[in-house]
Amino acid sequence: MLLSLLPAPARAEPYLAVRMGLKCVACHVNPSGGGLRNALGNAFAQGSIAANALPEAMQGWNGALLDERLRLGGDFRTATTRTAIPGQPISRVGGTEQTRLYADVQLVKGWLGAYVDQQLAPGRAERQEAYVRLSTPGLGWYAKAGQFYLPFGWRLQDNLAFVRQLSGISMTVPDKGLELGHESGAWSIQLVRSDGPGNRGGASGHQTTAQAIWMQPWGRLGAAAARVRSTAGDRQAYGFFAGMTTGPVVWLGEVDFVGDAGYPEGRRRQLATLLEADWLVRQGHNLKLTSEYLDPDRRVPGDNKLRYSLVYEYMPFAFAQLRVGYRRFGGVPPNAFDNRRQGFVELHGFF
Repeated sequence: MLLSLLPAPARAEPYLAVRMGLKCVACHVNPSGGGLRNALGNAFAQGSIAANALPEAMQGWNGALLDERLRLGGDFRTATTRTAIPGQPISRVGGTEQTRLYADVQLVKGWLGAYVDQQLAPGRAERQEAYVRLSTPGLGWYAKAGQFYLPFGWRLQDNLAFVRQLSGISMTVPDKGLELGHESGAWSIQLVRSDGPGNRGGASGHQTTAQAIWMQPWGRLGAAAARVRSTAGDRQAYGFFAGMTTGPVVWLGEVDFVGDAGYPEGRRRQLATLLEADWLVRQGHNLKLTSEYLDPDRRVPGDNKLRYSLVYEYMPFAFAQLRVGYRRFGGVPPNAFDNRRQGFVELHGFF
């Protein structure tokens, strides 16, 4: 319960990619985004999104060592959260939210690499991603084999967003398998065959995941699908997402449909939606508003959940970000926890 009250770690910034008209691979080593930043990603953090420039002695870091055959990076986050549940005492939780290190080694420069994402805290050390990656310079094809995050919808800052919870695919749930992808001028496509994040413990089976994103000057459209075969119950998931820019505001939207088998009443059909607006107040200052909806069983009336968020993000200089936010939850009236209020402050350092 206490862990669920924490704001989810922010790892990716999809609104920045939409605002700048860039693909995830433009700033990240991982072709499908998230984790270690490449040279452009580090330059972008230093020159395009921070309110102030770094001191001259600190400028120029791009994470590369050994003639760019080794690239390093990391994230550190600490947060304090205040939660008010109707009829219960106010609770406060604080401390280290995440300490994570990344490394990418070019075994054959430009063609073959090995990637590791290691979480050091909180709790015991745990490997999140570990895979080898084969690239084809100039052709746009790549392949990944090992443990990695699955592609499905927006890689949001908040992994507790309803669309990420319902799909079961986020940057907190890695899976083991093989990913094939293609990056062209207008398209970003991934196809994955994996064990399935839910096929652990006593369950067994496999998962097939596919995603395609079409980019245009006005924004982008994406569609994703996942099919799970499991002894614990099969699942089918479909997601549709889009992003566009109107002046200083970036809009993100996503709708996910999930059908789960294995229930006595038959297949359970669920729905989750997200609408997000990111307003660039001025360089280094972003105001985020989100509206979310979750229907955990479309045959049951009145069981839907709502969540509204207002988050202010300030990056005073490169490699440091302060986030202050408020979230209001709505749900079934007798369930006090589903109608809670949250406020949080988070400090994020990265390199």
